[in-house]
Amino acid sequence: MTGERLISFDGVRTVSICLAAAFISSVCCAQEPVFRADSTLVHVDAEVRQRDRNIGGLHKQDFLINDNGRPQPILYFSQDVEPLDIILLFDVSGSMRSNVEKLSVASWQALAELHPGDSAAVMTFNRRSRMVTPLTDDLTAVSDTIRNQVVGGDFGGGTQILAAIDDAARYFQSRQPAHRRRAVLIFTDNYGTRSRRVSTVVRRLWEADAVLSGLIVRSASATALNTAIMVTSPLAMMMREGIGPVADQTGGDIIKGDDPAEAFRQAVMRLRLRYSLYYAAPPGPSGEKRKIKVELSEDALSRYPSARVYARKGYVRP
Repeated sequence: MTGERLISFDGVRTVSICLAAAFISSVCCAQEPVFRADSTLVHVDAEVRQRDRNIGGLHKQDFLINDNGRPQPILYFSQDVEPLDIILLFDVSGSMRSNVEKLSVASWQALAELHPGDSAAVMTFNRRSRMVTPLTDDLTAVSDTIRNQVVGGDFGGGTQILAAIDDAARYFQSRQPAHRRRAVLIFTDNYGTRSRRVSTVVRRLWEADAVLSGLIVRSASATALNTAIMVTSPLAMMMREGIGPVADQTGGDIIKGDDPAEAFRQAVMRLRLRYSLYYAAPPGPSGEKRKIKVELSEDALSRYPSARVYARKGYVRP
């Protein structure tokens, strides 16, 4: 990475959606100060993909950010630098046992995509969610937990997807804000029953500064059952919920894996390789919801004409 990744700040106020001042000072103290303000920094995690591959090696000038329609200068930029906290959220409803077993076989290879200093937690859910292992940097213990406690646990019950994601976001909110990126990676067949409003879950993830990404894995039996329900009970289908709208609003992506083991590794790798962008939040009242739009510059689009940017669509002012 070039020197443009780092920038020095003095007197920066930080909150849960912002880079911690201590981190800014420690990584940037050797740089010449170029920005001085008493402001809040908005953090945006961004993934850039063209067809089936991640685009790496982009620079600050390759991105454009608009906040409520107004362009914002990017003050801090990096890729694959800041530590990552990731919650692995496993659907343990009855239809998911065989798929979770396949995922568990590849858990160590997937977690090997993380870096020293990264942390992972393990949660499960059906009608309710359960924290199996809180955030830890002992990734061997995380892999053992998936193989032993998740696969070896009880499967059955309903699939309240959005309630579980909301609980994961609450867990992040309960922890002290720090200079770390946050993500929830959910493993599910995506056949959920109504449990939360999408807007409620999106707001919670925005407040927690966390991305939702998903790995959708389905058995033939689960697909057949869902098809039967769709045909015989349209009203039941109206009560379905899934991860798509929440992933879209928080900037995550969704993998539909015929090979669950490889898809697990790919999902973790994509989260690890996201870009981090920071800009000064425009003034506004506390609790205000603001819209964010992240795009590639014309020059970047000329190099990657079919690229897509995955980034959060908004935030809530503290």
